Amino acid sequence: MKKISPSMMCVEIDKLNEYLKVFEEEGIEYLHIDIMDGEYVPNYTLGTDYVKQLRKLTNIPLDVHLMINNPERKIEWFDFQEGEYVAVHPESTQHLQKALQAIKATGAKTMVAINPATTVESLRYVLDDMDGLLVMTVNPGFAGQKAIPQAIQKIEDCRNYLDAEGYSNIEIAVDGNVSYELAGEMSEKYADIFVAGTSSFLNGLDGIQEGIRKMRDIIG
Repeated sequence: MKKISPSMMCVEIDKLNEYLKVFEEEGIEYLHIDIMDGEYVPNYTLGTDYVKQLRKLTNIPLDVHLMINNPERKIEWFDFQEGEYVAVHPESTQHLQKALQAIKATGAKTMVAINPATTVESLRYVLDDMDGLLVMTVNPGFAGQKAIPQAIQKIEDCRNYLDAEGYSNIEIAVDGNVSYELAGEMSEKYADIFVAGTSSFLNGLDGIQEGIRKMRDIIG
């Protein structure tokens, strides 16, 4: 089943409860939270307190994307829960397997995020520690970027590689310019989880329910 994970950095904070009500009514599967430290990527966004407070407001599982250096040292800050996804970048740590094992120790599911120039083959020796793969179709750091065309084809390349290596259980998420125009192609290339932002239905509350339903129709 295809799943939708709205990007919470695109949600108006003063209307958070209204958004969450819509997400719950529409059966949204995950809430995508970008954590940036200003070092691994040149931006700052949401933090540990936001993650903890959000859990008090909804039962929708979180999908946390850590764009921070040395994530293995900071996993315990977030109190990750069973059923949540936590993504880390291989370039952000010298100890990727240690970071993934630290995530697993919390009960959460592990995901590795790969930038447009990062190959899935480079993850060969940590596939046993992965539950998901996050394919970035833009360089991380800022919302509103246009997808890099080669990165969309990369979704299918990743699926083929994972299946050939015997890891068909690893889900593929896609993040970056997941628009109505591109989501169908991303789905055809075997994306499972779609991180949705301003390119689709996160442009204010007006019409958001229709936008979510439109996205579901597109991704199938």
